[in-house]
Order: sequence, then C-alpha cells, then structure tokens
Amino acid sequence: MTGSEASPSFRLAYVPGVTPSKWVRIWNERLPDVPLVLVPVSAAEVYDVLRRGDADAGFVRLPVDGTDLSAIPLYTETTVVVVPKDHIVAAVEQVSGEDLADDIVLHPEDDPLDWERLPGRPALERPAVTADAVELVAAGIGVVIVPQSLARLHHRKDLTYRTVTDAPESRVALAWPEERTTDMVEDFIGIVRGRTVNSTRGRSQAPAAAQKDRGAAKSTPRKPATGGGARRKPASGQAGGKGGGRAAAKNSRGSGNGGPKGGAKRGRPRRGS
Repeated sequence: MTGSEASPSFRLAYVPGVTPSKWVRIWNERLPDVPLVLVPVSAAEVYDVLRRGDADAGFVRLPVDGTDLSAIPLYTETTVVVVPKDHIVAAVEQVSGEDLADDIVLHPEDDPLDWERLPGRPALERPAVTADAVELVAAGIGVVIVPQSLARLHHRKDLTYRTVTDAPESRVALAWPEERTTDMVEDFIGIVRGRTVNSTRGRSQAPAAAQKDRGAAKSTPRKPATGGGARRKPASGQAGGKGGGRAAAKNSRGSGNGGPKGGAKRGRPRRGS
C-alpha cells in the first residue's frame, strides 16, 4: 500500500488564507479513529508537498500546477484592496480598478490572482510574499489587491480593505495526486462535497459478490401472498371471495335497515288526511 493507506493518519495541507476547520470537524465526527493532521504550507510549496507524499490532499488555489494532480473546485473568493484606514478608499464600500489609478499597487511574487493588467502605478520592486506587501501598505508605500481571506489573515488595526468589483477572483480547490486516490482521500472528498455519512459515492466499489447478491434480490420475482394464484374479480351477480361477502353484507344491511332500495323511507311521518 502507498499514500494514506500506509499512514495511520490523514495529512491535509493548506495554503495561507484557507480555513479548513469546518471540514476537520466533520472528519473528526465521522472518523474519530483516524487523526487528521494539518500541514500548513506556502502556495509555492504545496504542490511539491503533495507530490512527495508529505500530505494526502491539500487545499490549493487554482489553476493546479501540472496534470498529475486531481482537483475539485470548492468556492470563489472575493477580491479586495488593502489600504490604510485614512485612505480615501476607506470611505466607500467598493471600488473599481480605475479608482486606484493614482495609487502604487504592490504586486507580491506569490500573488494568486491572474492579472491581464495590474491597475494603478507599478512599484519599483515586487515584494516576495503577501505578508511583506501588507507591511509596505502599513508603511504608506502603496496598496495591495488580494483575496479577502489573505486580507483577514494579515489583518492590522491600522489597515482596512474594500471589495474591488472588476479584479480577477481566486478559486480554492481540493487537490491530490491522481495515482494516490485512496479510500481516505475519497472520504475527505465526500466531506468537502457535502455528502452524508451514509453515502457511498466516491468510495471504492463494494465486493462483486455483494453486488451480485443485491442484484439477485432485486431481480427475483415476488410470489403471490396466497397459494391460490392471482385473485380474479368476481363476475357480476356472484358473491365470491371477500369482495362478494362485503357486497352481500351491504345489500342485507340495505334491505333490513330501510336503505334506498327497500323498506320505508326515513323522514318525517305523513300527516293524516
């Protein structure tokens, strides 16, 4: 066995900004005997970690690097601009790229956004990582546009952020090496896709014998409830079977109790003439 099948735990990598706590909680409820180990990694390292087998699966940002990894897109992040609290942008709820035309827009090397053209004025140098870019914003050097999760991760009291309406968006996905799609990976896929605990989708198929038994049970015709074969509807005028007994009883009640076809009609008594 290879991958997570040979490991006593399930190792889950995640890049900065992604919060896996919800899925970890569900995993712990469903598989309490299999510890889930979180592996925080940078966006630049996550794919090497997965390929080396140092994690069974990981939360990444699309696009996925290479064709040897499988990925399931999960959600799209809101894009925001991080600015000092006294910046003019802080007075509005959202901005466009044109509103930042006069600002120096920092472009960190680990930027997950796919820009055709970065708005604003370019900085002289690119910060190595987003955390460095946020520090420069706090120093009044410029502004930086990032996924909202990264703005929250690097939050500072002297900074704020606002939505950028026309910026590229970041998509978060679950990725894993395709050749190591183990049962535990399938279990976690089911969790992030919202499957119930009783769902078998995504897991390895049941043994062939069990499937054959279930198929045979479905294909076997049901026997009649009684040994006399299928019941036929009694011919007109015959009181056969239970239906005839009920009909006879009904007719006898009708004739004995003054029904519509026999006996005196119920109602007020006739007045004498």
